[in-house]
Amino acid sequence: MFYREAGDFKTSYADDNQTFPIAFDRWRYYAVMVIALLIVPFVINDYWANALLLPFVIYAIAAIGLNILTGYCGQVSLGTGGFMAVGAYAAYKLMTAFPWMDMVTVTLLSGLVTAFVGVLFGLPSLRIKGFYLAVATLAAQFFLVWIFNRVPWFYNYSASGQINAPERSLFGMAVTGPNAEVWAKYLFCLLFLFLLSWMARNLTRGSVGRQWMAIRDMDIAAEIIGVNPLKSKLTAFAISSFYVGIAGSLLFTVYLGAVEVGEAFGIQKSFLVLFMIIIGGLGSIFGSFAGAAFMVLLPVFLKILGVDWLGWPTDIVAHIQLIIVGALIVFFLIVEPHGLAQLWRLLKEKLRLWPFPH
Repeated sequence: MFYREAGDFKTSYADDNQTFPIAFDRWRYYAVMVIALLIVPFVINDYWANALLLPFVIYAIAAIGLNILTGYCGQVSLGTGGFMAVGAYAAYKLMTAFPWMDMVTVTLLSGLVTAFVGVLFGLPSLRIKGFYLAVATLAAQFFLVWIFNRVPWFYNYSASGQINAPERSLFGMAVTGPNAEVWAKYLFCLLFLFLLSWMARNLTRGSVGRQWMAIRDMDIAAEIIGVNPLKSKLTAFAISSFYVGIAGSLLFTVYLGAVEVGEAFGIQKSFLVLFMIIIGGLGSIFGSFAGAAFMVLLPVFLKILGVDWLGWPTDIVAHIQLIIVGALIVFFLIVEPHGLAQLWRLLKEKLRLWPFPH
């Protein structure tokens, strides 16, 4: 009954083309925003922030970035972890070189640096695609991790090779460092998630997004009808890397505080974000949120169920998690390639038609 459109009239093209054309969807979105902004910061604690909320917000940004490149533009990338490392190390160099710079500027500049690096590694996409492009981005992953390990300038000649985020404040509240409150860190990351998801939604629904999808579906036909493949592919790499760089910057500065590049941004990080968009749904902003939520919630759920309730060993639960993720990836690739986002879309269509069986 909630999805009935009787009486929900549109009087302009803008009304009909809005993100949430059904009134119930709009009010649900407003309710989620009110809860996230006005209720969660007052009830949040260290465990829920560090185990669920902060990882979900940060990985959702990274998943949106990879979904722009892979889901909307069709350019397969296995170098997400390396580009997140670029954002983290760019933030570290900016924070140590310019102590007066505020965290918003540091995070945005880190994203811009990562966008520049992403364009450089996106140049091969003009000549290669598919499996060969995936191998090229995989090479970028290993190269970036190697250079951050081998060039001491990036970690300020630290003996351990580890980078640590200095304490920074925003509006008088610390958002990085050991004295930062979890609610301040959560709101800081949530601000970037809201702005970047809003920007991604508008980009993918506009002319830029249509060009990306034309390249994804058939690049030769897209070029024939006037789409510039050079501009479209490099734009996708730049914007995707910008998102991923911001996620890497937030992961280092706000969430972890101290990282070693091989452990925090290894190949497993690239596969983690890739699994998020496969399970959540390729070519869907909501799918990025759903995939990030699933991959963040699954380990916590299995730990509570297997370790705390059933008393299973931790290593057994970890292997069960890998089995579940692998099985779901195979399932979604075969049965429903558009992931959880498509299942949610089908459920809403059923609700709109209920009780009719059509």
